[in-house]
Amino acid sequence: MGIMEKNKRLILVTNDDGVHAKGINELIKIATLFGEVVVVAPEKSQSGMSHSVSLNDPIYLNKIKTEPGLTVYSCSGTPVDSVKIALHKILDRHPDLIISGINHGSNSSVSAIYSGTVAAAREGSLNGVPSVGFSLLNHDHDADFAASMVYAEIIIDKVIQNGIPKRTCLNVNIPDIAPEKIKGVKICRQTSGKWVEEFNHRISPNKKDYYWLTGTFSNFELEATDTDEWALKNDYVSIVPIEIDLTSYSVLDELNKWEF
Repeated sequence: MGIMEKNKRLILVTNDDGVHAKGINELIKIATLFGEVVVVAPEKSQSGMSHSVSLNDPIYLNKIKTEPGLTVYSCSGTPVDSVKIALHKILDRHPDLIISGINHGSNSSVSAIYSGTVAAAREGSLNGVPSVGFSLLNHDHDADFAASMVYAEIIIDKVIQNGIPKRTCLNVNIPDIAPEKIKGVKICRQTSGKWVEEFNHRISPNKKDYYWLTGTFSNFELEATDTDEWALKNDYVSIVPIEIDLTSYSVLDELNKWEF
């Protein structure tokens, strides 16, 4: 990609809504305030891809913008593909920060499991780079990202000042309200809950059956006040730290009682 300025902070930006989505382009504006920016993001929407990678298909890159301090690539693969190929083939040094988003739609609670936006940040932390995923609670393609931009700038600045523990990334969700209505930031735990799926049965014009996935979120702890769902419903930005380690330490002792 050419010689990057060695004395400037290097920031990698990605998302799962696609490189042309409004959210990522708003995030790029914030990122450029903090250093040199390289964007590598899916060429089309890859929402819900979680941590999937392309093992059976080639990955294509297309440089779509180059200007001082900013280079933008589209990637034919997933959000995690985009991070991997940026780290291994595009960047000539490790980035100082990876930011993903701003996602169109919430990634609170168990939605973080399915999210390509969060997975891209998780991949960054797996590679030792401080990483943050940002999401706005609005799925509209032309959503108002004013509050997201205010708090993305604040949180990025805090991350640069303080760092993030190794093998941990931050999952940030922002209410869909005006900036002045947000009460502040809450450090939270992930809400216990699940998506209750429904598959709408439909018939195509050529008389073939198909199904469209829909569903509603079920919060298992409506009374809890230390969760991301509570924070968001009460007009706070939520930040949940996410670890790479998936071990259920609370279950280790119980399993060790089993006889094999």
